[in-house]
Amino acid sequence: MSNPRVVLITVPNEEVAKTLSHGLVSEGLAACVNIIPGIHSIYRWEGAIQQDTEHLLLCKTDLSCWASFEAWVKAHHPYTVPEIIQLPITEGSAPYLAWILSSLQQ
Repeated sequence: MSNPRVVLITVPNEEVAKTLSHGLVSEGLAACVNIIPGIHSIYRWEGAIQQDTEHLLLCKTDLSCWASFEAWVKAHHPYTVPEIIQLPITEGSAPYLAWILSSLQQ
C-alpha cells in the first residue's frame, strides 16, 4: 500500500542542499527532491532569536521509507537539530504517486 509523503528539510546553503538531495535520491529514500533557495528563517535557538537565509528541500517519499529516510538525514545533516517534517500527500495524480513508490528502495 502506498502512503506518499512530502518531507520538508531546511539546510544552510546550496552545497548541502545538493549533497543531501543527491544522497537521498541515490539511496532510494526519495524519488525526487526540489531545492528552493533563498528562504528567510527566523527562529529561537539557545534562548536567542536567530535569522538566517536557508534553502528548503521538498522531498517526495513514502511512509515505508520514513525510518531509513530520517536516520539518513540526521547522519548527513550539518545541523544539531535539523528540521525534518513529514506531511502526508492526501491527493495527487495517480501516475505521479505510483512513480514515487516505484522510484524508492523498498
